[in-house]
Parts: sequence; structure tokens; C-alpha cells
Amino acid sequence: SSVDDSPADTITRRFRYDVALVSALKDLEEDIMEGLRERGMEDSACTSGFSVLIKESCDGMGDVSEKHGGGPVIPEKAVRFSFTIMSVTVKAEDDGEVVTIFTEPKPNSELSCKPLCLMFVDESDHETLTGVLGPIVAERDAMKESRLILSIGGLPRSFRFHFRGTGYDEKMVREMEGLEASGSTYVCTLCDSSRAEASKNMVLHSITRSHDENLERYEIW
Repeated sequence: SSVDDSPADTITRRFRYDVALVSALKDLEEDIMEGLRERGMEDSACTSGFSVLIKESCDGMGDVSEKHGGGPVIPEKAVRFSFTIMSVTVKAEDDGEVVTIFTEPKPNSELSCKPLCLMFVDESDHETLTGVLGPIVAERDAMKESRLILSIGGLPRSFRFHFRGTGYDEKMVREMEGLEASGSTYVCTLCDSSRAEASKNMVLHSITRSHDENLERYEIW
């Protein structure tokens, strides 16, 4: 299906997060099995201890009305939430060593980026964005605390997921944080100093948040 197939009053179209991850992992089944073989790991012994690192991305797509002509009248702006499987690791059962069996060779490619949700909203519409992304966040949080059992190479294997929100559009992050992009009240996302303060004092500024703290903040919404 395409954007053109959406009813005129559609706000969003999306997949369930766990279903989308299963589909993405099944697409990588051959790569995962090849990775196990290359590292000399016995196939039947590796049924648990798999970890998957997910990069989440959320970005405005700009004006989509021209890109999808001929369909129903839809709002001009759209936002896409997607994810990329960055790596798959497994903990060896004998010595507990963590071994990487798959690394995405082109992490920034459109081909490795899996669409999860398409929202027909303007990226500055905080209320609608938050309402639509809320269930996605809930599904993600549930998966953080659980394991997925999936048949890979003919055997059930246990996967854990780790999520990183490093693909969020900076402008959108700043808006969600109350930092209004280029017109932000604040100087940067690591400092709580306002522009007004900075104009009077160009020297004495301090970094008040670490990247780890920002990671936690930006992963929440």
C-alpha cells in the first residue's frame, strides 16, 4: 500500500513495533547465521543471549502532497518514525564473551532504515505528535523489559533489544524539549543558558547535561 491509499482523514499509519522488529530480524536471518558460522560458534549452542541494538529515527518529510499526486487530499506535512538494526551480538555460553555477529554496513542508508510509523502531521504539532508516538513509546518500553523468542536457522532463539534515539531530527528534539530550533530560548542542548544570558555574558558558560543525560531525555518521548 502507499500513501495514496490512505483515507483522506487518516492521521497516521503504522506497524506494531514488535511485529516490525520480527520482520526486520527475519530479513537478517541469513546474515545472523553466517555471522555465527564465521566466528566458529556452534549453531545449536547459541539459542540465548542475543542482543539487538536499534537506532530510532524520527524526522519531518516536508511537503508530501507533491510527491504523492493523484491520491486523496492529505495534509501537506508528514513525519516518519523509523528504526535501523545496527548490530546483533551474542554472549558465548562457554566463557561469557560478547561476540558481534552482525553489523549494519550502511547504517545511514534508506535501505537499512525500516519505516515504523508515518504521521500526516506538521512536525511542530507537539500535541498530535506526542499522541501518536505515545503508544510506540509504550510498546518500546515493554520490549526493553522482555525477551523475544524467534526462530532463526530452525531453532528458537532469545533476543533482547536496546534502543538508542540517535536518529531524531535535532530541530524536532529541540522543539519537544521546549528548545524552539533556530529560534531557541537556549543556546544549545547541553547547556541551560538562555540566549539573553549569553548576550550579556559570552564567557562563563558550563555544560549542565552530559550526553548520557540527553540520551535519557530524548529517548523518553
